[in-house]
Amino acid sequence: MKENAKNNYTYIVECSDGTFYTGWTNHLSERILAHNEGRGAKYTKSRRPVTLVWSRAFETKEEAMREEWRIKHLSRAGKSDLIHGK
Repeated sequence: MKENAKNNYTYIVECSDGTFYTGWTNHLSERILAHNEGRGAKYTKSRRPVTLVWSRAFETKEEAMREEWRIKHLSRAGKSDLIHGK
């Protein structure tokens, strides 16, 4: 899950309560740090710490946002399958 030149990422973090949060960013490591400092998203603020469990880089912001939307509509099982490469 190393950052590269594409610089637009869709990501999934697992929260301390076992739930998943999906988002997109153009600075992945900074965004995960923000989540863990309580600045990332309202949802993750009370569910810290979070752990990055999946990410994918895209050429454009629009592609990353489209993938975020698609993942947010998956069931928990669907997200788990994505994370585990199924």
